[in-house]
Amino acid sequence: MKITEPPRTPGQRKQELLDRLERELDVWVATADREGLPCLVALWFVWDGEHLWLSTRLTNPTGRNLREGGRARLALGDTRDVVLVDGEVETYTREEVPEAAARAFLEKTGWDPGRDSASYAYFRVRPVAVQTWREVHELHRRHLMRDGVWVV
Repeated sequence: MKITEPPRTPGQRKQELLDRLERELDVWVATADREGLPCLVALWFVWDGEHLWLSTRLTNPTGRNLREGGRARLALGDTRDVVLVDGEVETYTREEVPEAAARAFLEKTGWDPGRDSASYAYFRVRPVAVQTWREVHELHRRHLMRDGVWVV
């Protein structure tokens, strides 16, 4: 495949990222346990303008890793339109989750994890680093956020 489009500006990439966070439903979630055993799974997510909200069981590897490790890497897109988000994770039981977050999750996905099973929890991911790129010509300006601050 040849690169035929000029690189997007960082501002264009940030706006496209924000649009995708509102529009897309699934995100790849990468975590690791205490021994470093990786786990990768796709989950539904909701973007509230500052955080990504996920939900899964506390009893599965992803839920345990999110709760115990407090970090995750999230990925959107394919190899020609990549978004990587490194984030810090906070865990909320179905009783603790803010009502607005639970309502937004239900509105976007049609699923209420809190009603599904007591083993489901919500996980709020605060982005600390965000990278986006299409093809090699955007790699040198791929960082949109560093240390939790937008650089664009």
